[in-house]
Amino acid sequence: MGRLRDWARAIKRDIVAIWLAGRDPRVPWPVKLLALLVAGYALSPIDLIPDFIPILGYLDDVLLLPLGILLVVRLLPPDLLAEHRAAAVGILDRPVSKRGLFVIIALWLAAAVFAGWLAWRWFAAR
Repeated sequence: MGRLRDWARAIKRDIVAIWLAGRDPRVPWPVKLLALLVAGYALSPIDLIPDFIPILGYLDDVLLLPLGILLVVRLLPPDLLAEHRAAAVGILDRPVSKRGLFVIIALWLAAAVFAGWLAWRWFAAR
């Protein structure tokens, strides 16, 4: 289980490193474009193949995404990759903002209360 957790952390670090590399002017533009596409796809909630399709639904998550990450990692110059991996570790190790969490929860609660109020008014008018 420890190896699987380490592997997942490495993938997460590499996705952030790839995103950083995609924004770095020192990276060649074809690699930069591929890095932004792979990182964008990894961070996007939209899949190429929807997950509800049996077997094929997870094909992009299990096969295509790791292959894209591996391709970008191999195409990046080693010194830039090491630099971006170190920066990614720094980003991932940042403390989580409790104030930010509170603000997001407060916004969701306010939206729920507002939606409830609108629903109450709509049903009361009928």
